[in-house]
Amino acid sequence: MKFIDNKNILLGICGGIAAYKSVELLRLLKKNSANVKVFMTENSEAFVGRLTFEALSGQPVCSNFFEKVGSRSEYIEHIDWAEKADALIIAPATANIIGKIANGIADDALSTLVLAVTSPKIICPSMNTNMYRNKALQRNLDRLRKDGFFVIEPESGELACGTSGPGRLPEPEYILNRLLFRLSPKDLKGKNVLVTAGPTQEYIDPVRFLSNPSSGKMGYSIAGVAEKRGGRVVLVAGPTSLQDPSNVTVIRVRSAQDMALAVFEHMEQADIIIKAAAVSDYRPIDSCKHKIKKKKDEMILSLQKNQDILEELGRRKENRFLAGFAAETENLEKNAVDKLDRKNLDIIVGNLIGHPSSGFGSDTNKVTFFYKDGTTEALPEMRKDEVADILLDRIVTMMNSSTFLGNK
Repeated sequence: MKFIDNKNILLGICGGIAAYKSVELLRLLKKNSANVKVFMTENSEAFVGRLTFEALSGQPVCSNFFEKVGSRSEYIEHIDWAEKADALIIAPATANIIGKIANGIADDALSTLVLAVTSPKIICPSMNTNMYRNKALQRNLDRLRKDGFFVIEPESGELACGTSGPGRLPEPEYILNRLLFRLSPKDLKGKNVLVTAGPTQEYIDPVRFLSNPSSGKMGYSIAGVAEKRGGRVVLVAGPTSLQDPSNVTVIRVRSAQDMALAVFEHMEQADIIIKAAAVSDYRPIDSCKHKIKKKKDEMILSLQKNQDILEELGRRKENRFLAGFAAETENLEKNAVDKLDRKNLDIIVGNLIGHPSSGFGSDTNKVTFFYKDGTTEALPEMRKDEVADILLDRIVTMMNSSTFLGNK
């Protein structure tokens, strides 16, 4: 994830039962190549030992300014880290630390660090439900928001203290997601982005259908990255098992006809349309109301062609940016360029399927971009969210070009 790759992230940990989740958050940050320095309150060490965080971060943990790091005190070290930090996350953030920060109190290592940091600061409250709902706590959170802090609301559910309601620390994956949102450029702010993802299913009878192996991961990655970059995103998704991207409007469909209706309904508001779905080209002429019984050795299935959604979008696109995908088994360039021209696309992303690390179901992809001016750009194998980021980079550049008209 390029927006935290080699970034300096400060992770503050307070004394709460949710501190165990901070271990996984640290692991995710390191997995994505961030440099992480952990600051713990003294109370937090009663929940998770500092050795765990030191082993995972590869850095000494700071909880007391009077400790020594080599020949330098932690007080000097914390100023250095505060100045070079790209972001600060406090997870979990207790009512105590929230109150201190909101009122400018700096009486320990973590609260003093916060006053010295000028980069984005993210607060993740976690506490008893009644504490969280307390007017004083809410007043302090409002003050932090006004001061520019990014507050990630807690989840609701059963808490360790036995109560049920808001107060649970969100999962580490979600906190990482919101960190990426905070650090990503907002070059899609004000833009409406329409994305399609996943397969479609064409039912033969109530228990059987025609489909393909698409997992939807590429389209979901594009929708998620577009949201982080400030876009208002609508995702039209066929049947998948994927979790909805944060702050994205998801419209679930099943058949190619359902997808066409949803896409054409929302295309008028779209500035950018990225069609990554693997839509069934054909559907049964007749779909049986009851399960077809196995009576013969052979069965003939009559099919009719579905509407070509991408081709119709190309006819209607006017001043919109239109991107498509071409998953091929052979002659990638020939087939992709033909599709680019026939369907009036601005860019098409082509890939050869069949390799374990590329195409349907995999977390990675190896693609080539084909442009209207005849140029191509081959990317190495990378994660699908990385492909999505580079694709959006190219789209933003092309849309900002004086030559972009959005149509032939």
